[in-house]
Amino acid sequence: MNSYFADLHIHIGRTSSGRPVKITGSKTLTLRNILKAASERKGLDLIGIIDCHSPEVIAEIEEMTGNGELTEVVGGGLQYGKTILIPGSEIEIYDANCNGPIHVLAYFPSMEVMKQFSGWMSGHLKNIHLSSQRIYADGKTLQKTVKDMGGLFIPAHVFTPFKSLYGKGVKHSLREVFDEVLIDGVELGLSSDTDMAQGIPELRQYVFLTNSDAHSLGKLAREYQKFELERPSFHELKLALREESGRRVSANYGLNPELGKYHGTVCGKCFTSVKQDAKTCPVCGSRTIIKGVSNRIEELSQPLDSFKQRKRPPYIRQVPLDFIPGVGSRTMEKLLHAFGTEMNILHSADYDSLKLVVPEKIAGYIDLARQGKLNFNAGGGGKYGRIIPS
Repeated sequence: MNSYFADLHIHIGRTSSGRPVKITGSKTLTLRNILKAASERKGLDLIGIIDCHSPEVIAEIEEMTGNGELTEVVGGGLQYGKTILIPGSEIEIYDANCNGPIHVLAYFPSMEVMKQFSGWMSGHLKNIHLSSQRIYADGKTLQKTVKDMGGLFIPAHVFTPFKSLYGKGVKHSLREVFDEVLIDGVELGLSSDTDMAQGIPELRQYVFLTNSDAHSLGKLAREYQKFELERPSFHELKLALREESGRRVSANYGLNPELGKYHGTVCGKCFTSVKQDAKTCPVCGSRTIIKGVSNRIEELSQPLDSFKQRKRPPYIRQVPLDFIPGVGSRTMEKLLHAFGTEMNILHSADYDSLKLVVPEKIAGYIDLARQGKLNFNAGGGGKYGRIIPS
């Protein structure tokens, strides 16, 4: 087996014609820019682009395949440089069984199958051209359709207060909405980690995934995982999610949860941290209280000794380079010029090498981040947490 870095939740902001796909995505977040950044700047081996159901995106991928920019690989997927693209789709479910909208991810082995899925979806939603659209079908019907087409089905950022499985979607259990057998893995989201989530008994059966949910090029690989695979492909990814034949997730690399936008419970107006059961903000009096991921997980969890745990890979709490004080565009370019890719900066460049390229204080922050020795003001209510400067 070999090790490969993967980020499986990347949006497309605009098509090559300028048509919006992910409305909140950057205009520079185009298919070609994503592939170039993933392969040359980020150092990712496997990516999932989750807006490949959009007809203009399908047309772009077919054009790039036709002219040789993309090449189909054995086992499923498309190769650009050193990076394999797995075509995917993000979909919103809000059926009669849901208390609120839920976002899910579906992945397919080829564009031929993706076109079939896009065709099916176009009869169940209002605008097939846009990302993360609400589908007018229940969760189990969507699951069955994905699986019948040979796809993978993964609930996205499952604890986020808005548009997620546990945030709004269900009161107690995923079985309220989904067939548990037809789930291939669970995406934790930016405000949680393995230690936090492992106390939820019904999640024991699933592999945990850590992906960026990137809405801009700079956010690619702010969370990612390392897979042990024979080679990067859809089939190998499927084996890894099942932990079969030696394929597996060997490490999750994610934000320190305190940096996430929804970690703590806060007032939705002034962002003051409040107690979990608060009805009004003690500072401004607002009744808009946004429950944090940490508190929601507490509600769902049981003592770890009350049920059998599974062995999980290490969760490496990372601080993305653009969170590091002093790392702006110029500093980033210096680092990339010296070390090649962000994966090399994060995983290979030692402190002494970093000091030769950037000021000692910045090198120190990067090194402390690796050691888990930075302090943070926790995020909440849609605002990221921040490093407390030393």
